[in-house]
Amino acid sequence: MLGIVNYQVGNLASVKNAVLKLGEKVEIESNPHNLKNYDRLILPGVGAFSDAMEHLRISGMQEAVLEFAKSGKPLLGICLGMQLLFSKSYEFGEHFGLGLLEGEVVKFEFGDNAKKIPHMGWNIVRKNVESSLTQGLDSSFYLYFVHSFYVGNSENAVGISNYGVDFVSIVQKDNIFGIQPHPEKSHDIGLRILKNFIEL
Repeated sequence: MLGIVNYQVGNLASVKNAVLKLGEKVEIESNPHNLKNYDRLILPGVGAFSDAMEHLRISGMQEAVLEFAKSGKPLLGICLGMQLLFSKSYEFGEHFGLGLLEGEVVKFEFGDNAKKIPHMGWNIVRKNVESSLTQGLDSSFYLYFVHSFYVGNSENAVGISNYGVDFVSIVQKDNIFGIQPHPEKSHDIGLRILKNFIEL
């Protein structure tokens, strides 16, 4: 059984529908005490980093997600959910994340206005190293992005994209996975990534 963490931040329905399309049993889970009952968890997220961390904290999900991560069972962060896995963000100040991955979240800055913010639309992901999350995919592929902040580098990067600068688009450390684009909005390739996660 796969659980989607409900902490009042995220596009839960679209992620759930994508998982259901793959024939997997899935529940949107609002009770932090129940997270341990799932085989895999997805941590979605939209909006501001600090607000999301506050919602995780007050809902009790922060400690529950950290405990789940320690269990060795697969955890996947999507979009803002991926950024929350890292140690720190500079979105509207300086804020600490879950600290499951080393790295910092920073804002796209284009002084010449050459590129619009947010980064929105289809973009290429290049495999940096092989990962079970991208198994069966070509060395580069397109996914759908919507974000204004990014992780510039990580020793755990398995996918790299470019929008004026290179940034981490897919990451893995042991049982911890993250993906900056939205697999649930990325058609067949996105569904393949979710299927790979389900089959871990």
